[in-house]
Amino acid sequence: MPHDPVDLRSDTVTRPTPAMRTAIAEAVVGDDVFGDDPTVRDLEALAAELTGKEAGLFVPSGSMGNEVAILAHTGRGDEAIVEFDSHIYNYETAGPAVLSGVQLAPIRTEHGIFSISDIDQAIRPDDVHEPVTKLICLENTHNRKGGIVYPLERMHEIRDFAVERRLRMHLDGARIFNASVASGIDVKEYCATCDSVMFCLSKGLGAPIGSMLVGSAEFIRLAHRYRKLLGGGMRQAGIIAAAGLYALRHNIERLAEDHVRARNLAEALSEVRSISIDLETVQTNIIVVDVARSGLTVDQSVLLLEQSGVLVVPFGRTTIRAVTHLDIDDADIERSVSVFKKVFAKS
Repeated sequence: MPHDPVDLRSDTVTRPTPAMRTAIAEAVVGDDVFGDDPTVRDLEALAAELTGKEAGLFVPSGSMGNEVAILAHTGRGDEAIVEFDSHIYNYETAGPAVLSGVQLAPIRTEHGIFSISDIDQAIRPDDVHEPVTKLICLENTHNRKGGIVYPLERMHEIRDFAVERRLRMHLDGARIFNASVASGIDVKEYCATCDSVMFCLSKGLGAPIGSMLVGSAEFIRLAHRYRKLLGGGMRQAGIIAAAGLYALRHNIERLAEDHVRARNLAEALSEVRSISIDLETVQTNIIVVDVARSGLTVDQSVLLLEQSGVLVVPFGRTTIRAVTHLDIDDADIERSVSVFKKVFAKS
């Protein structure tokens, strides 16, 4: 029988384990819009505890979590500083403009990491002709930069500067637990630098649905209202919250396995002369492969890999992305290396 494809498109493709399915099936539920779903309440409390924040809010997706945070931190006509390759700027369908009436000020960086000078130059003067700078958004790990971990020291520097300039900070921490496991730094330390944090349950943590937004009690009270505005109020949501609880209780430490496999894959592929990988950026579970030297287009590369049994995604004009996750084992990595070598040896 032919093998199922090795699915490296994203860590969002994971399927619930049997133990997680049991937790889902046995979940005690209520109506979360009325605030009486005990499993959702438990998940929100655990998310707040793990991140060192006062309160948490369960949202259907990471994009909604980011957009709710921007709504809660800003007003119409304000401006938020973001990194040019950030998820908020590239992959949320112009949400800040459409939902918040907020303009984004994107800053280009080498590895997705702001300098204080970058931010200082982006802050608007007090001028009636210009929007008011209100918010700085960071991303950790940084997806389009290859899963790079944001240095904690720099986050503290940005936080001190933000306080001085009376700016708020939001962290798109979709993969913040990957950053924590890779660096050995407690998630609470990263989250302490920002007023609000979003993290995903449905990526490396392996839950099928959902993300968390955490912050102060007052921030979450306001965010709750905006979640309702965006249609994010859910009823017997404990069924999916149970998967998130299981993920936070059982799937954090195992992220290290994904990181090892990503590194092994990246190092093996770096030996293929017709493609290139910046190994410095392979710090967690994301590998960005540049196919420019192969003579193949991105679409051709993706198609040929798929036809040989490995799924990846286009990630730029000359790049593709592969992501390791809990449904990938060592045999899948070996098979992927073989397929990549086969496809790109022909180019």
